[in-house]
Amino acid sequence: MSAPTLATGAPARPDARPAPSAVTAAYTRLTEVLPELSVTELAPGEAAPGGDGWAAAARLAAGGPELDAFLAWDEEQIVRDYGQRARPDVVATFGLHRYAWPACLLITVPWFLDRRVPRFPVEHVTFQRTLGRMAVRTGAYACLPGDPAAALPGARTVPDEEALRAEVRAAVAEHLEPLLGGFGPRMRRRGRALWGMATDEVVEGLWYVAGLLGEEERALRELELLLPGTTRPYVGSAAFRELTGPDGATLTTRDRASCCFFYTLRPDDACPTCPRVCDAERVAKSTAALAG
Repeated sequence: MSAPTLATGAPARPDARPAPSAVTAAYTRLTEVLPELSVTELAPGEAAPGGDGWAAAARLAAGGPELDAFLAWDEEQIVRDYGQRARPDVVATFGLHRYAWPACLLITVPWFLDRRVPRFPVEHVTFQRTLGRMAVRTGAYACLPGDPAAALPGARTVPDEEALRAEVRAAVAEHLEPLLGGFGPRMRRRGRALWGMATDEVVEGLWYVAGLLGEEERALRELELLLPGTTRPYVGSAAFRELTGPDGATLTTRDRASCCFFYTLRPDDACPTCPRVCDAERVAKSTAALAG
Protein backbone atom coordinates (compact mmCIF):
# COMPACT_ATOMS: atom_id res chain seq x y z
CA MET A 1 0.00 0.00 0.00
CA SER A 2 1.24 3.49 -0.75
CA ALA A 3 1.67 6.23 1.82
CA PRO A 4 -1.58 6.71 3.73
CA THR A 5 -3.58 9.91 3.66
CA LEU A 6 -2.54 11.39 6.98
CA ALA A 7 -4.30 14.73 6.89
CA THR A 8 -7.76 15.71 5.76
CA GLY A 9 -8.19 18.84 7.85
CA ALA A 10 -5.86 21.78 8.54
CA PRO A 11 -2.19 21.24 7.67
CA ALA A 12 -0.06 19.99 10.54
CA ARG A 13 2.58 22.22 12.05
CA PRO A 14 5.49 21.19 14.25
CA ASP A 15 5.27 22.64 17.75
CA ALA A 16 8.26 24.48 19.15
CA ARG A 17 9.38 22.52 22.19
CA PRO A 18 12.01 23.29 24.81
CA ALA A 19 14.93 21.00 25.61
CA PRO A 20 15.50 19.08 22.36
CA SER A 21 16.05 15.36 22.77
CA ALA A 22 18.36 13.03 20.88
CA VAL A 23 15.65 12.49 18.24
CA THR A 24 14.23 16.00 17.90
CA ALA A 25 16.36 16.90 14.88
CA ALA A 26 15.24 13.77 13.04
CA TYR A 27 11.57 14.53 13.65
CA THR A 28 12.06 18.12 12.55
CA ARG A 29 13.63 16.92 9.32
CA LEU A 30 10.79 14.44 8.82
CA THR A 31 8.20 17.20 9.03
CA GLU A 32 10.22 19.40 6.67
CA VAL A 33 9.93 16.83 3.88
CA LEU A 34 6.54 15.40 4.94
CA PRO A 35 4.53 18.34 6.30
CA GLU A 36 1.43 16.15 6.68
CA LEU A 37 3.10 14.48 9.66
CA SER A 38 4.47 16.21 12.76
CA VAL A 39 5.78 14.78 16.01
CA THR A 40 5.42 16.50 19.38
CA GLU A 41 7.68 15.30 22.17
CA LEU A 42 5.92 15.59 25.50
CA ALA A 43 7.74 17.35 28.32
CA PRO A 44 8.32 15.43 31.58
CA GLY A 45 5.07 15.30 33.48
CA GLU A 46 3.05 16.65 30.55
CA ALA A 47 -0.16 14.75 29.92
CA ALA A 48 -0.70 13.15 26.53
CA PRO A 49 -3.34 14.94 24.44
CA GLY A 50 -6.84 13.50 24.49
CA GLY A 51 -10.21 14.13 22.89
CA ASP A 52 -10.55 15.99 19.58
CA GLY A 53 -9.67 12.93 17.51
CA TRP A 54 -6.61 11.84 19.49
CA ALA A 55 -6.22 8.07 19.84
CA ALA A 56 -3.91 6.53 22.41
CA ALA A 57 -1.93 3.63 20.96
CA ALA A 58 -2.41 1.59 24.12
CA ARG A 59 -6.18 1.90 23.82
CA LEU A 60 -6.12 0.89 20.18
CA ALA A 61 -4.12 -2.16 21.21
CA ALA A 62 -6.78 -2.99 23.80
CA GLY A 63 -9.27 -3.51 20.97
CA GLY A 64 -12.19 -1.82 22.71
CA PRO A 65 -14.35 1.27 22.10
CA GLU A 66 -11.41 3.48 21.08
CA LEU A 67 -10.53 1.03 18.32
CA ASP A 68 -14.19 0.97 17.27
CA ALA A 69 -14.15 4.77 16.94
CA PHE A 70 -10.82 4.71 15.11
CA LEU A 71 -12.09 2.22 12.53
CA ALA A 72 -15.40 4.04 12.13
CA TRP A 73 -13.40 6.90 10.57
CA ASP A 74 -11.93 4.47 8.01
CA GLU A 75 -15.33 3.02 7.23
CA GLU A 76 -16.80 6.49 6.65
CA GLN A 77 -13.82 7.55 4.52
CA ILE A 78 -14.15 4.49 2.28
CA VAL A 79 -17.85 5.15 1.69
CA ARG A 80 -17.19 8.84 1.04
CA ASP A 81 -14.24 8.38 -1.32
CA TYR A 82 -15.15 5.13 -3.08
CA GLY A 83 -18.93 5.10 -2.91
CA GLN A 84 -19.16 1.63 -1.42
CA ARG A 85 -18.84 -0.20 1.85
CA ALA A 86 -15.79 -2.34 2.53
CA ARG A 87 -15.66 -5.66 4.31
CA PRO A 88 -14.91 -5.24 8.04
CA ASP A 89 -11.52 -6.93 7.61
CA VAL A 90 -10.63 -4.48 4.84
CA VAL A 91 -11.61 -1.54 7.07
CA ALA A 92 -9.41 -2.90 9.87
CA THR A 93 -6.50 -3.42 7.47
CA PHE A 94 -6.77 0.17 6.28
CA GLY A 95 -6.92 1.39 9.88
CA LEU A 96 -3.83 -0.51 10.97
CA HIS A 97 -1.90 0.68 7.91
CA ARG A 98 -2.80 4.29 8.60
CA TYR A 99 -1.48 3.98 12.12
CA ALA A 100 1.53 1.70 11.61
CA TRP A 101 3.00 3.55 8.62
CA PRO A 102 3.73 6.78 10.57
CA ALA A 103 4.38 4.92 13.83
CA CYS A 104 7.25 2.97 12.28
CA LEU A 105 8.79 6.26 11.14
CA LEU A 106 9.11 7.29 14.79
CA ILE A 107 11.80 4.62 15.04
CA THR A 108 13.23 4.25 11.54
CA VAL A 109 13.78 7.93 10.72
CA PRO A 110 16.04 8.71 13.73
CA TRP A 111 17.96 5.51 12.95
CA PHE A 112 18.33 6.40 9.27
CA LEU A 113 19.31 10.03 9.81
CA ASP A 114 21.24 10.01 13.09
CA ARG A 115 21.85 6.38 14.06
CA ARG A 116 19.66 6.70 17.15
CA VAL A 117 16.92 4.19 17.92
CA PRO A 118 14.22 5.30 20.38
CA ARG A 119 11.96 2.92 22.27
CA PHE A 120 8.24 3.61 22.32
CA PRO A 121 6.00 1.26 24.30
CA VAL A 122 2.41 1.75 23.20
CA GLU A 123 1.74 3.74 26.36
CA HIS A 124 4.08 6.46 25.05
CA VAL A 125 2.38 7.29 21.71
CA THR A 126 -0.83 9.14 20.85
CA PHE A 127 -2.05 9.78 17.31
CA GLN A 128 -4.27 12.42 15.70
CA ARG A 129 -4.58 11.30 12.13
CA THR A 130 -6.91 13.96 10.68
CA LEU A 131 -4.20 16.52 11.50
CA GLY A 132 -1.31 14.13 10.93
CA ARG A 133 0.11 14.59 14.42
CA MET A 134 1.79 12.21 16.85
CA ALA A 135 2.60 12.96 20.48
CA VAL A 136 5.34 10.84 22.02
CA ARG A 137 7.05 10.47 25.36
CA THR A 138 10.71 10.09 24.55
CA GLY A 139 13.01 8.22 26.90
CA ALA A 140 15.40 5.34 26.30
CA TYR A 141 17.25 5.00 23.01
CA ALA A 142 20.20 3.12 21.58
CA CYS A 143 23.13 4.70 19.74
CA LEU A 144 26.66 3.92 18.63
CA PRO A 145 29.86 4.59 20.58
CA GLY A 146 31.20 8.03 19.81
CA ASP A 147 27.75 9.56 19.26
CA PRO A 148 27.56 12.82 21.26
CA ALA A 149 24.07 11.73 22.35
CA ALA A 150 25.62 8.75 24.17
CA ALA A 151 26.19 11.03 27.15
CA LEU A 152 22.53 12.08 27.44
CA PRO A 153 20.04 10.54 29.90
CA GLY A 154 18.38 7.41 28.54
CA ALA A 155 21.20 6.56 26.14
CA ARG A 156 22.47 3.02 25.75
CA THR A 157 25.38 2.32 23.44
CA VAL A 158 25.59 -0.77 21.26
CA PRO A 159 28.83 -1.94 19.66
CA ASP A 160 28.19 -1.70 15.94
CA GLU A 161 25.79 -1.17 13.05
CA GLU A 162 24.36 -4.70 13.15
CA ALA A 163 23.62 -4.35 16.84
CA LEU A 164 21.87 -1.07 16.09
CA ARG A 165 19.81 -2.74 13.36
CA ALA A 166 18.78 -5.33 15.93
CA GLU A 167 17.62 -2.45 18.12
CA VAL A 168 15.45 -1.11 15.28
CA ARG A 169 13.81 -4.50 14.80
CA ALA A 170 13.25 -4.89 18.55
CA ALA A 171 11.87 -1.36 18.98
CA VAL A 172 9.38 -1.74 16.11
CA ALA A 173 8.30 -5.16 17.37
CA GLU A 174 7.86 -3.83 20.91
CA HIS A 175 5.55 -1.11 19.65
CA LEU A 176 3.60 -3.02 17.02
CA GLU A 177 3.06 -6.37 18.72
CA PRO A 178 0.29 -5.14 21.07
CA LEU A 179 -1.36 -3.32 18.18
CA LEU A 180 -1.30 -6.41 16.00
CA GLY A 181 -3.04 -8.17 18.87
CA GLY A 182 -5.76 -5.49 18.96
CA PHE A 183 -6.33 -5.15 15.21
CA GLY A 184 -5.64 -8.75 14.22
CA PRO A 185 -8.98 -10.38 15.13
CA ARG A 186 -10.85 -7.75 13.13
CA MET A 187 -8.55 -8.27 10.15
CA ARG A 188 -9.05 -12.04 10.28
CA ARG A 189 -5.26 -12.36 10.22
CA ARG A 190 -2.91 -14.02 12.63
CA GLY A 191 0.79 -14.47 13.22
CA ARG A 192 2.72 -14.62 9.99
CA ALA A 193 0.23 -12.54 7.99
CA LEU A 194 0.28 -9.75 10.58
CA TRP A 195 4.07 -9.67 10.76
CA GLY A 196 4.19 -9.63 6.98
CA MET A 197 2.20 -6.42 7.12
CA ALA A 198 4.53 -5.05 9.79
CA THR A 199 7.49 -5.81 7.53
CA ASP A 200 5.86 -3.89 4.70
CA GLU A 201 5.13 -0.87 6.90
CA VAL A 202 8.77 -0.65 8.01
CA VAL A 203 10.12 -0.91 4.48
CA GLU A 204 7.65 1.18 2.54
CA GLY A 205 7.46 4.01 5.07
CA LEU A 206 11.20 4.63 5.18
CA TRP A 207 11.56 4.03 1.44
CA TYR A 208 9.01 6.76 0.78
CA VAL A 209 10.52 9.27 3.21
CA ALA A 210 14.06 8.57 2.00
CA GLY A 211 12.90 9.44 -1.50
CA LEU A 212 11.69 12.81 -0.22
CA LEU A 213 15.06 13.28 1.49
CA GLY A 214 16.91 12.51 -1.73
CA GLU A 215 18.45 9.40 -0.19
CA GLU A 216 16.54 6.58 -1.82
CA GLU A 217 19.62 4.61 -2.87
CA ARG A 218 21.03 4.58 0.65
CA ALA A 219 17.64 3.57 2.04
CA LEU A 220 17.49 0.57 -0.30
CA ARG A 221 20.85 -0.64 0.99
CA GLU A 222 20.01 0.04 4.63
CA LEU A 223 16.62 -1.68 4.47
CA GLU A 224 18.06 -4.77 2.80
CA LEU A 225 20.50 -5.06 5.73
CA LEU A 226 17.77 -4.32 8.27
CA LEU A 227 15.40 -6.99 6.94
CA PRO A 228 17.40 -9.69 5.15
CA GLY A 229 14.60 -12.25 5.47
CA THR A 230 15.84 -14.16 8.49
CA THR A 231 14.81 -11.83 11.33
CA ARG A 232 11.80 -13.10 13.22
CA PRO A 233 9.08 -12.12 13.92
CA TYR A 234 9.32 -10.23 10.62
CA VAL A 235 8.28 -12.07 7.49
CA GLY A 236 10.30 -11.84 4.34
CA SER A 237 12.99 -9.37 3.37
CA ALA A 238 13.01 -5.81 2.08
CA ALA A 239 12.57 -7.58 -1.28
CA PHE A 240 13.67 -4.80 -3.59
CA ARG A 241 14.33 -5.61 -7.21
CA GLU A 242 14.84 -3.73 -10.45
CA LEU A 243 12.68 -3.46 -13.55
CA THR A 244 13.48 -1.81 -16.85
CA GLY A 245 11.32 1.08 -18.01
CA PRO A 246 10.25 1.75 -21.60
CA ASP A 247 13.18 4.14 -22.10
CA GLY A 248 15.68 1.70 -20.61
CA ALA A 249 15.73 3.41 -17.23
CA THR A 250 15.96 1.28 -14.10
CA LEU A 251 12.84 1.28 -11.92
CA THR A 252 12.86 -0.01 -8.35
CA THR A 253 10.02 -2.15 -7.09
CA ARG A 254 9.59 -4.65 -4.28
CA ASP A 255 7.53 -7.71 -3.51
CA ARG A 256 5.25 -7.07 -0.57
CA ALA A 257 4.91 -9.69 2.15
CA SER A 258 1.22 -8.84 2.64
CA CYS A 259 -1.80 -7.48 0.81
CA CYS A 260 -3.59 -4.30 1.82
CA PHE A 261 -6.87 -5.27 0.06
CA PHE A 262 -7.14 -1.98 -1.81
CA TYR A 263 -7.91 -4.05 -4.89
CA THR A 264 -11.26 -4.97 -3.31
CA LEU A 265 -12.30 -1.33 -3.77
CA ARG A 266 -10.47 -0.36 -6.95
CA PRO A 267 -9.18 -3.45 -8.82
CA ASP A 268 -7.61 -1.32 -11.56
CA ASP A 269 -5.81 1.02 -9.15
CA ALA A 270 -3.83 -1.43 -7.03
CA CYS A 271 -0.56 -0.01 -5.71
CA PRO A 272 2.58 -0.79 -7.75
CA THR A 273 3.97 -3.22 -5.17
CA CYS A 274 0.75 -5.21 -4.80
CA PRO A 275 1.36 -8.97 -5.05
CA ARG A 276 -1.45 -9.11 -7.62
CA VAL A 277 0.26 -6.65 -10.01
CA CYS A 278 2.43 -8.12 -12.79
CA ASP A 279 5.77 -6.57 -13.74
CA ALA A 280 4.45 -4.98 -16.94
CA GLU A 281 1.76 -3.20 -14.96
CA ARG A 282 4.31 -2.18 -12.31
CA VAL A 283 6.41 -0.57 -15.00
CA ALA A 284 3.39 1.27 -16.39
CA LYS A 285 2.32 2.52 -12.95
CA SER A 286 5.85 3.59 -11.95
CA THR A 287 6.42 5.34 -15.28
CA ALA A 288 3.12 7.21 -14.96
CA ALA A 289 3.99 8.24 -11.40
CA LEU A 290 7.39 9.57 -12.46
CA ALA A 291 5.83 11.47 -15.35
CA GLY A 292 3.30 12.99 -12.97
